[in-house]
Amino acid sequence: MAVPRPRPGGEPIHLLVDSTGLKLCGAGEWLIEKHGTSRRRCWRKLHLGIDADAGQIAAAALTTNNVDDASQVDPLLDQVTDPVASFTGDGAYDQQGIYHAVAQRHPEASVVVPPRSTAVPSETAETAPTQRDRHLRFITEHGHRGWQKASGYNKRARAEAAIGRYRRVISDGLRSRTVPRRASAVGVTAHALNRMLDPGRPNYVRIT
Repeated sequence: MAVPRPRPGGEPIHLLVDSTGLKLCGAGEWLIEKHGTSRRRCWRKLHLGIDADAGQIAAAALTTNNVDDASQVDPLLDQVTDPVASFTGDGAYDQQGIYHAVAQRHPEASVVVPPRSTAVPSETAETAPTQRDRHLRFITEHGHRGWQKASGYNKRARAEAAIGRYRRVISDGLRSRTVPRRASAVGVTAHALNRMLDPGRPNYVRIT
């Protein structure tokens, strides 16, 4: 779903991605998702792309709760009209397809994703290292904390803050009954949150 942003675009952005769960609300949780028998609460997953500097929601996708976060990178990137300087996500996005998806649209963008603990260098690490290879080498030499600071990974906390703002200001639930209406509702509320940032933006201070 496209999320209109009030600020003028064109400048490269640092894109942060994250997801959260939204519960279905009302009418017996829509009659246990249309006559199902499970008594467990029904959820949907909201995937967000956040402009790290502006704090605005640049892209959003709503899926079922069993969808892999990495599978939504393409839909999120397709909604971003500004050039992307960097793409940052947690370890769930440590997949070769993510690097390819970003490079295909934004060849100069850096991908800041922590490699998994079982990650190994590529076959060309010595002769033609990939971004992931360089991450692995830096972590080996300077440790995870050093890599987080040098790579700017710590900015990802701003995505968590944006999700927290969505859940507090809007809701942690969905009340629309149909899939199209749920998607529309998320797009409208994301746009509303962006507009709320116009009068003033939050300042981020790291507490050590």
